[in-house]
Amino acid sequence: MEKGERSKLKNRKPKLVRISVFTIVLLGVLIGTASKLNLDSQKVLPFFGQNTYASPYIYVYDRESDQAIYEESAGAKVYPASLTKIMTAIVTLEHVDDLSVIAPVDRRTFGELLASNSSMAGFREDEEVTYQDLLYGTLLTSGGEAANTLAVHVAGSVENFVLMMNDKAAEFSLNGTHFTSPEGLHDDNQYTTASDVGKLLDYALANEDFKKMFTQETYLTTSTTDHPEGILLESTVLKYLNEDQQIGFKIIGGKSGTTSAAGQCWATLGLVNNREYIVIVMGAPLKDISHPDQAQIRDTLNLYGKLSQLK
Repeated sequence: MEKGERSKLKNRKPKLVRISVFTIVLLGVLIGTASKLNLDSQKVLPFFGQNTYASPYIYVYDRESDQAIYEESAGAKVYPASLTKIMTAIVTLEHVDDLSVIAPVDRRTFGELLASNSSMAGFREDEEVTYQDLLYGTLLTSGGEAANTLAVHVAGSVENFVLMMNDKAAEFSLNGTHFTSPEGLHDDNQYTTASDVGKLLDYALANEDFKKMFTQETYLTTSTTDHPEGILLESTVLKYLNEDQQIGFKIIGGKSGTTSAAGQCWATLGLVNNREYIVIVMGAPLKDISHPDQAQIRDTLNLYGKLSQLK
């Protein structure tokens, strides 16, 4: 482009901004700022809307262009619940060379988690499962006993593993994140942000083993004395979705997290026109933990639907 042409474009920019604002006012929705546009593909950011979701904390990320294209309070402090296990899994994968090695379920932490009413994958104390079984139990069914057993075998103790988790967070400048446990039970000092979760998930997905597990719908664990036929583990995200809900997109993997303090949270990976997007929704209100209204699912589907409108 010649210098004169660039000058003309600069002179025209205020006019374009006024037109965009006028359009927004007419439609009554919020369009993302210019920094959030997918400039590489010359696509226009659809109208996502503002404050129209049950989830107050949202982060939408385009993996191909390496851009956050929609955010809502994405830098605010929130509780991660079981989204914590994304970090647990990637730290484990980076320190275990052979996933077929036996790593018996830790007896001490197993009892503690039962007493805390933690979500469990279904393993039994001292059961001789593999690292791979534990990783699938951590990511698919959000098993607390699986996450804490990984911590004990990788670092010698839960406490040492938590130090590794926080070191990894610091390594990638996840400055709004701090961990106190591998399983994600509520603790006021365990917190993160929607954008930090999105950045962490993007990093973890670069690991082939992690991505394979994260996008698996079901997994049958290896045969043990306690479970001769194995345990069929099922994704706590994918099991709630069907093709009829996903017009123009497909959610291919995810991790859920729910506590009374954290609300309902989802971290998902989806395909829109063969392009990978990460959608993080956190903090959807939870009135009754025994009967969640699944508002985070509706928000996630809505956001991917908006992404599918990109041309």
